[in-house]
Amino acid sequence: MLDAFIIEEIRRREQERENRRPRLDLPLPEPTRPKHQTDTNEDDDGPQRGVVIIDYSIPASP
Repeated sequence: MLDAFIIEEIRRREQERENRRPRLDLPLPEPTRPKHQTDTNEDDDGPQRGVVIIDYSIPASP
């Protein structure tokens, strides 16, 4: 089994190596609150959107 001093020395060296690595900090967008249908905003001026249902069934012959 390793001596406690050796274990601490290994941890300290690993931490130093980790701190010397260059890091890239990315700017993160601020969280936005969810939009509700009752809220009025600029998007209300856009085109109306909806759902189109296409029925491909073949009618039965009489």
